[in-house]
Amino acid sequence: MIEPGTIPSALLGGAIIGVAAVMMLALNGRIMGVSGIAAGLLSQQTSDKALRLLFLVGMVVGGLIVARLLPAAMPGAVTTNIGWLMAAGFIVGFGTRLGGGCTSGHGVCGMSRLSARSIVATCVFMFIAMVSVFIIRHVMGAAV
Repeated sequence: MIEPGTIPSALLGGAIIGVAAVMMLALNGRIMGVSGIAAGLLSQQTSDKALRLLFLVGMVVGGLIVARLLPAAMPGAVTTNIGWLMAAGFIVGFGTRLGGGCTSGHGVCGMSRLSARSIVATCVFMFIAMVSVFIIRHVMGAAV
């Protein structure tokens, strides 16, 4: 069930992400894909490491600010198990490299440019997400 007030906040959040993606492309000529930004930070071939680092730090700091000012917007982690978190991070990192990007790169930036590759990738992401939720809720019986 959708809680009251979630749709306006989701629309606002989506609009902010969209404006940020447009600004990143217009001002820096770069696509705002988080996995590409993070991978470039680790690469020896990129010269804009400061921009990449500031972007990633801004994501973390922004999340911490929202958690502090609007705690209801961040109800808490699903797990605090470090092993699960590391495994999940590895799987996500592997998937983003395999898929040539992440949902922010393909879903927000690629689809807005009508990239066929990004449209297909986003459809695959969404399908796998639906299958994952089905398995976790209905096969494993876990409440999410």
